[in-house]
Amino acid sequence: MGRELFRVAAGLTGLVLVLTSCAGGGDDAAAAGHPRDGGTLRVVGSSDVEHLDPTSVASVGAYGLARTFARTLFGTRASNNFQETIPVRADVAVRVPTRENGDVSKDRRTYTVRLRKDVRWDTEPPRPVTAQDFVRGFQRLCNPASPSAAKGYFVSTLKGMAEFCRGYAAVNAHDAAAMAAYQRTHEIRGVHAKGDATLVFELKVPASDFLHLLSLPPTAAAPQEYDRYIPDGPDFRQHTISDGPYRISDYRPGMSYMLTHNPAWRADSDPLRERHVEKIRITLGQDSPEAVQQQIEQGVADLAWDQPVPTSAIPDLRDDPRFAIMETPNNSPYLVFNTRSPNNGGALGIREVRQALEYAVDRSALIKIVGGPSVAKPLHTVIPPGNSGYAPADHYPTPNESGDPAKCRELLAKAHHPQLTLKFPYRTNSVHKLIAQSIAENLDACGVKTELTADSGGTFYSTTIATPARSRAGEWDIAAPGWTPDWYGNNGRSIIQPLFDGRTYGQNSTNYGGYDNPQVNALIDAALTAPDPATAATYWQRTDQTIMADAAIVPLLNRAHTIFRSSRVHGTRFLPTTAAYDYTQLWLS
Repeated sequence: MGRELFRVAAGLTGLVLVLTSCAGGGDDAAAAGHPRDGGTLRVVGSSDVEHLDPTSVASVGAYGLARTFARTLFGTRASNNFQETIPVRADVAVRVPTRENGDVSKDRRTYTVRLRKDVRWDTEPPRPVTAQDFVRGFQRLCNPASPSAAKGYFVSTLKGMAEFCRGYAAVNAHDAAAMAAYQRTHEIRGVHAKGDATLVFELKVPASDFLHLLSLPPTAAAPQEYDRYIPDGPDFRQHTISDGPYRISDYRPGMSYMLTHNPAWRADSDPLRERHVEKIRITLGQDSPEAVQQQIEQGVADLAWDQPVPTSAIPDLRDDPRFAIMETPNNSPYLVFNTRSPNNGGALGIREVRQALEYAVDRSALIKIVGGPSVAKPLHTVIPPGNSGYAPADHYPTPNESGDPAKCRELLAKAHHPQLTLKFPYRTNSVHKLIAQSIAENLDACGVKTELTADSGGTFYSTTIATPARSRAGEWDIAAPGWTPDWYGNNGRSIIQPLFDGRTYGQNSTNYGGYDNPQVNALIDAALTAPDPATAATYWQRTDQTIMADAAIVPLLNRAHTIFRSSRVHGTRFLPTTAAYDYTQLWLS
């Protein structure tokens, strides 16, 4: 990420993207006066995060929350200029390693990271964050209780990570002491501490995106106290420890968070965050985007937690300086097939059945649901525009993006599955119910029945679609999750690997459908070992084409994020990977 948003080789679309906002929706300190400290930021929304443990976080909301209390070696800067959010910058690290400063070896396989000595845990008394705390964070990625969805990035990159994870998988996932003992007595060959202030990483092969990986929230430092608890378990969630500007001082699962100042944090030790508001109160349980919007407009709330602006409100907000449409190139939502489901005689494991269903969806209807063409564009590829490896293609075209039920019926009959009944859980927040109902109507036109079930955002991701046993039991057949890349720039890996590498399938995997194609896995390996980003992009493009020929998912929309703030909120700087303003920058008039 320590580079400009690069342009891919000839024949591919250049990845030049400009962040846009409507009517000046993102303000800054210069526009609204000097930041004022104090006050309580009131955030209101629907669902709790799927995981609170930084090791396990996987959603944009959890990424935004983790940024307030869990620091990583590197990170990115929030900004209303998309280009400024891309470069990797030092966080707990003193500087970004390069070959020029001697922190990256000539063969690009060894990275030395030097830590700031003034970053402290919120403990009694406060103590320094050390290199060993980061080693512990990497070890926790493969814990058997709540493994990280990001671990696949490191299994394929770091020496000894695969072996460490294999051994850890055999440890009792219900025994915190056993997990802590495994971590104490085993090491990851490619991650080691040299004293308290230096980390050394050894890679299996050069990886041009390695610094991006070290900026991901799951790689945050982990204090020794975390060894006492089952990772991401109920006890853990009540005992988070902060090295960021805020700490979670009160957490009521599914109901609320209260974030207050971490007294051990110092502004001069943190190059990426600020701290202005006294408290951040997040209130959950409000499933209606309209109700949330009304509260913000009335001034009784300041920001939405997990709700975009209601579609019906957008036309009246076009000229409102509190409203913005922020570009977050993504695949959100997309329809994923549970290829492991035994339902319908295992029909979704058959490529021809999935290909037939590709023709069902009316994307034009979905675009209206989310706010029109200024908010979303139809998507037909796994990799959206603005990401490494994107090339326009439409493998399953339909007239005016409105679906082709006759073609869908014809191909289902040819595949000997003319009648299907699909279990379809959907998230309850935002417009996800309307999206699910629209897709269900499309499928009905193809002769496919659906069984819609409401599922809160927290359990939808953490349990329903991310638990292999439930998938194999046929508890769901199709679902509509969303995916925002973990980083931008040289980022083909951040879309393809977590969603489609069959070798990473397991608990908490984001390869929800259990898709596994050896050809795709081989293309992933080729991209990861490519000599430069442009060559990698050609492999990611070929991977995308193969996945779409296999009909592993139905891409639906590349959707911008609509966001609205109360009149008293200032310092709004957007972070695309969290689909939100950076809470640590905000201040209240």
